[in-house]
Amino acid sequence: MEKNTSEMKMAKLDKSSEKASQFKEMFGMLIKNRAALVGMIIIIFLVIIALIGKFIEPFDPNVGQLSESLQAPSSAHLLGTDEQGRDILSRIIDGTSISLRVGVTSVTFALTIGIILGSIAGYYGKRVDMIIMRIMDMILAFPSLLLAIAFMTALGRGIDKAIIAISIVTIPEYARIVRSSILSIKESEYVQAARVIGNRDSAIIFKHILPNVISPIVVRATLGISSAILDTAALGFLGLGVQPPAAEWGSMLGSGRTYFFNAPHIVLFPGIAITITVLAFNLFGDGLRDALDPKLRN
Repeated sequence: MEKNTSEMKMAKLDKSSEKASQFKEMFGMLIKNRAALVGMIIIIFLVIIALIGKFIEPFDPNVGQLSESLQAPSSAHLLGTDEQGRDILSRIIDGTSISLRVGVTSVTFALTIGIILGSIAGYYGKRVDMIIMRIMDMILAFPSLLLAIAFMTALGRGIDKAIIAISIVTIPEYARIVRSSILSIKESEYVQAARVIGNRDSAIIFKHILPNVISPIVVRATLGISSAILDTAALGFLGLGVQPPAAEWGSMLGSGRTYFFNAPHIVLFPGIAITITVLAFNLFGDGLRDALDPKLRN
């Protein structure tokens, strides 16, 4: 009995050390990818800005003086002021937390629902699979931004509504990835063995199948954050997303486009912020995909 217990402990230690070795190898490959490393550094920087932004903003991002409106970048206002005299640097810093919050929250919600629906469809198949995936196909039949606008029109404006709208239109992407991954391995020997020893379906799905298909899900979620940030900016540009006076990069573009020829800095700097953020998540997602691919690691 003691011998069996010691053997089980040794097996667990070997398994944990193997996982640690794989993680170390994956992280090392990710670091060697310069583009992914740059993306990761930018993301870490943005997260820090989002956390401490309130303490480093030079001015109140929602309060301005009309007498200082449309000022070009200067020592007083490093990125200039907008049409209401508000400091653009302060608004971009404040908008960082909004964009990241919408991106991460909407992806988390869509990923959770997508994993559940995709797991049910892929594992049970037949009529359940047909019903779920036809609903997903109906959602995918519409352009995501157009469908998000429709949801925003029905739900109303605001950051919470934007999160819900963006989440709903991206659920099918995660559901299809999970379904296809489960279909490819649900007849594997270890899954069959789990069925034979009497494991419940939920245990088989979440303990034996999903951990082995997590790589494509993580990569798609990382890339999905950049798409969610773009959709948030597009909704804000159209006046359907985050409402004034809250500082959101897309709404800053929308309100400043009228003054583009007189004061181009109003739209230039929010546009740069959107571009850098989306590019960072895309670079990191591509590097993460390569690092999680065992063929490329070998």
